[in-house]
Amino acid sequence: MTRRSTRLLIAGAAALLAFLVDQATKLWALEALWPPYQVVVEVLPVWNLRLGFNTGVTFGMFRDSAAGAVWALVLVKLGVVAVLLRWLWRGERRLEAFALGLVIGGALGNVLDRVRIGAVVDFLDWHYRGWHWPTFNMADVAIVCGVALLLFASLRGTTPRTP
Repeated sequence: MTRRSTRLLIAGAAALLAFLVDQATKLWALEALWPPYQVVVEVLPVWNLRLGFNTGVTFGMFRDSAAGAVWALVLVKLGVVAVLLRWLWRGERRLEAFALGLVIGGALGNVLDRVRIGAVVDFLDWHYRGWHWPTFNMADVAIVCGVALLLFASLRGTTPRTP
């Protein structure tokens, strides 16, 4: 197996895992927390499960103006995935491949939501003393973890690992 095929396999496994975990947890949230915004399950004093639908972009920004632009958001997200796939193809490090796979899988999970229902399903609600972080989902977790790993990998340098 070549180094590239190993990296592609790692990225594919990470993307598939991120996508499946995201879709499974969203399916559960849609079943368990319906109707939206009314059912709140306290998991910890700082963490609730609360179903919501994000028609905007990151953290619900541009919610009102983006609601009618579902297909534009889908195309933008697919364009980002294409750029990430090119980066993956040219990359040389396994950690980078794993991180890109997480970002790609998370992005595709959110794209599927927009195509299916016109909004992204969110259900993780972290809060402290009345301040709530914008509700998010496991695709968002995968994307943030992937970006953090990419930053970490960039701090380690660009020299490929030797076997």
